[in-house]
Amino acid sequence: MEESVEIIRSRQNRTVALAEKLNDRKARESCRSFRFDGCKLLEEAVRSRVELCAVLLRESGREALLERLYAACGRDALRGVGRVLTVADGLFERISEEKSPDGVICIAKYIDKFQKTVTIYNDADFREPDERIVLLESVRDPLNVGAVIRSAAALGVDRLILSGDCADVYHPRAVRASMGALFCQRIDRTASLPGAVSCLRRCGRRVFAAALDPGALRLGSFRTRPGDCVVIGNEGHGLSREVLQACGQSVYIPITPRAESLNAAVAAGILMWEFSSRV
Repeated sequence: MEESVEIIRSRQNRTVALAEKLNDRKARESCRSFRFDGCKLLEEAVRSRVELCAVLLRESGREALLERLYAACGRDALRGVGRVLTVADGLFERISEEKSPDGVICIAKYIDKFQKTVTIYNDADFREPDERIVLLESVRDPLNVGAVIRSAAALGVDRLILSGDCADVYHPRAVRASMGALFCQRIDRTASLPGAVSCLRRCGRRVFAAALDPGALRLGSFRTRPGDCVVIGNEGHGLSREVLQACGQSVYIPITPRAESLNAAVAAGILMWEFSSRV
C-alpha cells in the first residue's frame, strides 16, 4: 500500500465524493459499500478483517491517529486498505458524520459473510435447533437497529432476521450505534417475516411476539427454552397482524404506569437478556 502525501482540499476528489454519496441507501446498494466515521470503529473493522476500500484522515492530528491505530492493531493495520488519504481540516469537518470528529472516515465493502438478503421458505434454513434468533419487523430508526445489533452481539444472539422495511444496517447511524458489532453479527433480511416465523414454528421452536395482547405472558413468569425466538416490532405501531398471527404466543415487559411504552431497542435488549440468561 502506498500512502498518499497529498492534502485533499476539494469535495470533487473522487474518494471524498464517494464518502458523501454513501450517505444515500441507493448509492450504498449500487456500490455495495458503506461508510463509517471514527477511530474506534476503524480499529474494530481492522480486527474483524472488514474489507476497507479507503481511509480518510484529518490533516491535524493525523500522526497521533495513526499511532493510536498502530498501538491497537499493529503496524500493518492499514496494509490491505485500497487508499489512505489526508484531508484538510475544514473539508473533513464538512463531510464528517460526527459532531466532534476524531479524524477518521472509512469506506468499506458490504460484509457478505454476515449480512445477506434471503428468502426464507424452507425448514432447512434453520438447521441448528439451539441457534439463538431474534426477529425485527419494521424497525425504522437506524439508531435502534444499530443498538439492537450491539445488544445481540453482547448477549450471544446468533442470528438477527430483519423484515425488508427495517432501517438499513449500513446506514452511518446504524453502524455507529452498533459500535463495531455489525462487523461480526449475522444478519438476514427477508421479504416475508411471517414466512420466517412459520418456518421456525414448523421446526418445533416457540416464537414469542413482543406485544401487549390479552393473552400475553408476563416476561419472567415462564421458563424459556433453548431455541426460543422473539419478534420485536415497529417503534410506534408494534407488530403487524400477519406476524402476530404467525407467532404462537405473545410476551410483554411489565412497566410502571408512568411510561406508555419502551424504546424498541431497549425492549429488545431486555428480551434478549431474559431469553439468553435463562437458557
